[in-house]
Parts: sequence; C-alpha cells; structure tokens
Amino acid sequence: MTRLNLSRDAIGDAASQRQLRDAFGRFATGVTVITALLPDRRRTGLTVNSFTSLSLEPAMILWNLRAGSPSEPAFGKGRAFAVNVLATAQQEVSQRFCRPADDKFAGLALEDGVDGVPVLTGSLAAFECRVEDTVTCGDHRIVIGRVLAARYGEGEPLIYSQGRYCTAAQLAA
Repeated sequence: MTRLNLSRDAIGDAASQRQLRDAFGRFATGVTVITALLPDRRRTGLTVNSFTSLSLEPAMILWNLRAGSPSEPAFGKGRAFAVNVLATAQQEVSQRFCRPADDKFAGLALEDGVDGVPVLTGSLAAFECRVEDTVTCGDHRIVIGRVLAARYGEGEPLIYSQGRYCTAAQLAA
C-alpha cells in the first residue's frame, strides 16, 4: 500500500496531488448528472460523483461543485435543480456532461421538472430539489438540496472507480 503524507509543504506539489486523486479514486461512486437552469433560463448540467443523501426528515441531499464552474450561477439559494442517477447504458451521457459544449442536451430525451429544470429520461433515479444552502470549502462549494420529488426505476447503476467506469457485481451471500 502506498502511503501519502500530506504536509502543508507537499500538498501543492503536482505529484502529491496526483497521488491524492488516486487515493480518492479508490472509493467507488455512483455517477450523476446535475441539471439546472442558469439565471437567463439556459439549461446547464455537469457530471458529479460526490452526490450523497444527507437526511430523510426532511429529505435532503448534498453534492460538491467546483468553485468557478460555469454552472455555479444556477445553484444560488432557492434555485431548483435535478440529480439524475445514471444507469450503465448512460456512460456516453456522463462523458457528454464532463466536457464543455454549446448544447449538452442536444438529442437527449428530457422531461420538465420543478421550475422547468430538465430531467434526463431513462435515468435510474431522479431527485428534483431546491438549493437549501451552500458552503464553500477549499476549492469547492457544498450544495445542500431539499428533495421535492423523487422517482426511480429498475436497472444497473453506472459506477466510477479508479479512473474508469464499471458496474456492480453481486457477491455471494
């Protein structure tokens, strides 16, 4: 096992940052696309793997947004957004929302969610939310959302681990 000591002096070092990313990558996550509307009503979306449930009562979730992201204005307090949990067949959708593009939504089947926020048809689950609060930590903002509606279907989740997409394999009981 590789050990990485993160002193104040070493953390800015490119090699240490790569090692830290590799260590974080050992934690397998689901893949989501967060969709919202910018203040001028243009659609925006980004691939996120930091999504997690926060509370059942009230129903709340959280995820992390890189500070300075072009999508950042869409996530002010009280603004609506949707968390689309991707299925294995949606790997291309994940890749599409990772990169800058004029219209990331072109050709995708969509439904209107809360306040007209786009919801990706065919996702494994979708949570329609409103921004409850944001907290800036380091180079990211934690977005806390109150869940207003949720839906889900059957299927296999798209998973990301160690820099690649994968699927869940059931283990013997």
